[in-house]
Amino acid sequence: MIGHNRPVIRLRTGVPLLELERSGVVESVHTGHLVVLAPDGSVRFSAGEPTQPVFARSSLKPLQAVGLLRAGTDLDPVELALAASSHSGSPQHQQLIAAELQAAGLSTEDLECPPDLPLGVAERRAHLAAGLAETRLAMNCSGKHTGMLRACLHNGWPLSGYLSPSHPLQQLLAGTVEGLTGEPIAATGVDGCGAPLFATSLTGLARAFSRIATGPDELRRLAEALRAHPDLLAGTGRAVTRLMRVVPGLIAKDGAEGVFAAALPDGGAVALKIDDGAARAAELAVVIGLRQLGVAGPAVDELATEPVLGGGRPVGLLRPIAG
Repeated sequence: MIGHNRPVIRLRTGVPLLELERSGVVESVHTGHLVVLAPDGSVRFSAGEPTQPVFARSSLKPLQAVGLLRAGTDLDPVELALAASSHSGSPQHQQLIAAELQAAGLSTEDLECPPDLPLGVAERRAHLAAGLAETRLAMNCSGKHTGMLRACLHNGWPLSGYLSPSHPLQQLLAGTVEGLTGEPIAATGVDGCGAPLFATSLTGLARAFSRIATGPDELRRLAEALRAHPDLLAGTGRAVTRLMRVVPGLIAKDGAEGVFAAALPDGGAVALKIDDGAARAAELAVVIGLRQLGVAGPAVDELATEPVLGGGRPVGLLRPIAG
């Protein structure tokens, strides 16, 4: 097993952020870490230990997309949104990425992400109902991998082995992550899609999102692409898409194992990680941070809780308890 003989790094446990109440009994508590940066970059609110390094998983994709632009890759807004996405694997997602590959003279066989089923629940059911198997195109990171391949083509870098940490593309992306977060990479691992995965603090992640939301040039290009295409960044019913549709100018990105980051157009930013990796908890916890930045209203309140069902009817809530 990879890493079996390495010393294990254990993250410190955070503080209670959400609780699940069923029929008047709190049966689960989600702990984690959260940081909120004011538009001037100062810490407005924090919980747990947001300065310790974590694997931000797919929340790093917007940072990597900035690196693709800095490599000179000619990505239009749709392609940029897909490059930063953890898409649901809908027919639209797959068709757009397939067309992008074909236009570049590439095929799905060039993708080095593993075959997978669609990430979205409804999309996965439809995929299986149609008798379809796992494919690289359906894998939620296929847009990012397509963008990586196009950066290699543009710069004359090898297509084979583009996921190696020593590949010039990955060296450039690592430098981009360090520049945007303002921190050295604390550790490098392997993400679920096979790409190098960089550890940074939640504070650094929030700082990077703030810079993307307010910056010039390629930062502005990316932010505008994400704001224009939240459906491509995630998908129907997904928290990222729903949040970006109800909060004007917001950019947001989820990541596996309970990571979530977001930033407002004024630079206020949020980053968090749930200790047990629960995605549903991360999707609600981001509202804690957004409220600290003055985001309010019925549409946001609706995203702050999740009904707990018993016998098909609501009998409780998953709700924030911090902030």
